[in-house]
Amino acid sequence: MKNAVIGNNKQKANLIVLGAVPRLLYLLQQETSSTELRTECAVVLGSLAMGTENNVKSLLDCHIIPALLQGLLSPDLKFIEACLRCLRTIFTSPVTPEELLYTDATVIPHLMALLSRSRYTQEYICQIFSHCCKLRHWHSCGFKSSPQPLLCANGPDHQTILFNHGAVQNIAHLLVSTSYKVRMQALKCFSVLAFENPQVSMTLVNVLVDGELLPQIFVKMLQRDKPIEMQLTSAKCLTYMCRAGAIRTDDNCIVLKTLPCLVRMCSKERLLEERVEGAETLAYLIETDVELQRIASITDHLIAMLADYFKYPSSVSAITDIKRLDHDLKHAHELRQAAFKLYASLGANDEDIRKKIIETENMMDRIVNGLSESSIKVRLAAVRCLHSLSRSVQQLRTSFQDHAVWKPLMKVLQNAPDEILVVASSTLCNLLLEFSPSKEPILESGAVELLCSLTQSENLALRVNGIWALMNMAFQAEQKIKSDILRGLSTEQLFQLLSDSDVNVLMKTLGLLRNLLSTRPHIDHIMSSHGKQIMQAVTLILEGEHNIEVKEQTLCILANIADGTTAKELIMTNDDILQKIKYYMSHSNAKLQLAAMFCISNLVWNEEEGSQERQDKLRDMGIVDILHKLSQSSDPNLCDKAKTALQQYLA
Repeated sequence: MKNAVIGNNKQKANLIVLGAVPRLLYLLQQETSSTELRTECAVVLGSLAMGTENNVKSLLDCHIIPALLQGLLSPDLKFIEACLRCLRTIFTSPVTPEELLYTDATVIPHLMALLSRSRYTQEYICQIFSHCCKLRHWHSCGFKSSPQPLLCANGPDHQTILFNHGAVQNIAHLLVSTSYKVRMQALKCFSVLAFENPQVSMTLVNVLVDGELLPQIFVKMLQRDKPIEMQLTSAKCLTYMCRAGAIRTDDNCIVLKTLPCLVRMCSKERLLEERVEGAETLAYLIETDVELQRIASITDHLIAMLADYFKYPSSVSAITDIKRLDHDLKHAHELRQAAFKLYASLGANDEDIRKKIIETENMMDRIVNGLSESSIKVRLAAVRCLHSLSRSVQQLRTSFQDHAVWKPLMKVLQNAPDEILVVASSTLCNLLLEFSPSKEPILESGAVELLCSLTQSENLALRVNGIWALMNMAFQAEQKIKSDILRGLSTEQLFQLLSDSDVNVLMKTLGLLRNLLSTRPHIDHIMSSHGKQIMQAVTLILEGEHNIEVKEQTLCILANIADGTTAKELIMTNDDILQKIKYYMSHSNAKLQLAAMFCISNLVWNEEEGSQERQDKLRDMGIVDILHKLSQSSDPNLCDKAKTALQQYLA
């Protein structure tokens, strides 16, 4: 049976159809079976698992994992190794839920105990751990600041379980094993354990193996004379430890060793898989650090080197080898995705680097094409790259305009999964800034409706981006656009956003209101139709438990309303609001005092109709006494503002 199925998927499938698996599992579990027989059963099952994914599904349906885990309790080492080899094959298959390793709490401690039995148990167990501690996918959530990775369900839990059962201590000494395979699997295990995990990373930094600290061992494994797989994986370990805060970004092991090693992996000499992994890891390493971005951008002509990632597959007619063509096609989209990701990280903060990226051959065309790729990963990476470059005022005015980038971007926004929507809407926020030439055509293509719908999303990042983009859109906009925004949002939705539990949403909504209520005719027009609701919202926020910034922004909105010709009456006839302004004039925080003073200045300005009545009412409330006090303030801004307001009374 064993000889029949080795390397023959057809025979494997035939045996499974004939019902061999339940029989093999029966013999494997029988106490009366000899150890040799049970070992042979585990070997055949392992061979069947090496076939197609359907084979693995059939084995899982027959409950092979509990049977093999039970087999690990045997005293016989050869049988244990055969069971582990089969488990390794099953757990490395993408169809196996990694949770199956954690359903019985006794399994992990038992595997830790088996680590010392032989080099095979070490190799297989480390491999099982690496595959059953799923990495969370790294992609940014689309805020304009540095992106945060989005978490996937099980990462930290698996890391924590393995860490708590002594994975670091049990695996560390395997890094100096005489077996290359054991060293390699231990290294892979650490890269998975350290990813996005400060607790594991901080522990790794201080672990000693044969008198050497782990980071020093990782650096040795980075050297050019080591196998590429080892260089790449140790670079990952150091990258993840650095991103988790355990190693400083200016540490020599990062700047002089890890970063150059990863740039090396991007070169033409490397295999396509290595170039993908090198670029993605480098993108992650430099993503939030400006200095590392600058160093990477001038290392080995990296920006030009990445342009080569878009040249696969090379022309089909030139390739006679079908296998090579298949290989190139398979990796083409992975290469493009990796290049876009790395360009996005490189250009995140520095204007000169962005300029270099955009000047790379056909770069804007490549990004625009990337936005409509069939692969969702390439689309996401292309949007991220566009988002990074859209932070440049210069590029928004030139390249973005020349290539009408807004068109494919709006198309992406019409129908995309949330992860793409988040980054695409972040990019749209930048394209809607008032100096961007794309602002007009975006408005004409129905952006108001789209953005208003985003503000109703359950996804927080989408709500923030929707309202942020509307805020940018409303800045110095025409009255019609402002009316469209208010109509599109509806009063109910505006209240919803103003009572959002997230402070980012609240601040951006207040920013939107402030931009809507600017220039006198607009203020009067909006307040004549929405005055009651807006005053109600302002009152709610000033009465609520909010931070200084929120209150300051709200008082600035009131100051804008006080600047209206007819709108200011909505404040003067609202004693509750007037008392609040008076209260904030004497507040302990100077920012709030100043914002309240702007309201008063606008209300008492004597060149405007009805100023006498307003001044009298405010004097009766004791406002003038507070102004006299503030004119003696040590804060020069408050002092000036108070004196200016008092002059209005004297004029």
